[in-house]
Amino acid sequence: MAAAAAPDHLFNLRNNLYLGSYQAAINNSDLPILSSEDAVERDCLVYRSYIALGSYQLVINEIDSSAATPLQAVKLLAQYLSNPHDKESIIASLKEWLADPAIGNNATLRLIAGIIFMHEEDYSEALKHTNAGGTMELHALNVQIFIKMHRSDYAEKQLRVMQQIDEDHTLTQLENAWLNLAVGGSKIQEAYLIFQDFSEKYPMTGLILNGKAVCCMHMGNFDEAETLLLEALNKDAKDPETLANLVVCSLHLGKSSSRFLSQLKLTHPEHILVKRASSAEDSFERAVQSVA
Repeated sequence: MAAAAAPDHLFNLRNNLYLGSYQAAINNSDLPILSSEDAVERDCLVYRSYIALGSYQLVINEIDSSAATPLQAVKLLAQYLSNPHDKESIIASLKEWLADPAIGNNATLRLIAGIIFMHEEDYSEALKHTNAGGTMELHALNVQIFIKMHRSDYAEKQLRVMQQIDEDHTLTQLENAWLNLAVGGSKIQEAYLIFQDFSEKYPMTGLILNGKAVCCMHMGNFDEAETLLLEALNKDAKDPETLANLVVCSLHLGKSSSRFLSQLKLTHPEHILVKRASSAEDSFERAVQSVA
């Protein structure tokens, strides 16, 4: 008989991170005796949850230079996100580590590299480090990168790999939903059902609410979308995706979106919607000047 698989002590912790229950991930991270490898992964998941909550400095302060490679990679992500003026030297350090044969192939380091290069919109560089896969998170990030590149055909191939490994995995389901949203049309309803399933199985998070709301907007149900987004805003008043989606939703409902856009400008000045709005304002100003 085949030996039973060892229990996955980190399952709930991972799931909380994937679904956006960051505080729950942190609060429930005091787990029974873990192997040293699992303990490092647990700490990575907890620190990534802190990063998702914007507590960059805590992560930078707590991970010292003697920590394991995966933790050093997570610290680098916190430094990258907290210090927009020092991105060049942080990316230089990252490239140095990736070129080091001793640590360059570490799955967490490759994942963080993919995330950072995705932020930089350097998708080919991101894929250099993520494309080989090796973990469900790396496969999931590949799907995200291909969606960003408008290559839903490649994203679909990656999703099929994930489905072959574990069709019911939270990340497989999530990437299926995001890909359905990217493809659009009749796939929107399928995406909605995945988010609906999550909302019945797990505590409601901003990520699930935003997913459902975007599906609703695609289907023209802007009133329902607004209700979901306001619920998400109650959970996190500074979440950039919630604010951006509320701007779009309000415009479709004929309501003022200026308050949500102002909040987004204050908390996330680099957000693509803020940049587009500023660019539109500049164009308008130039047009006014030219006829004045």
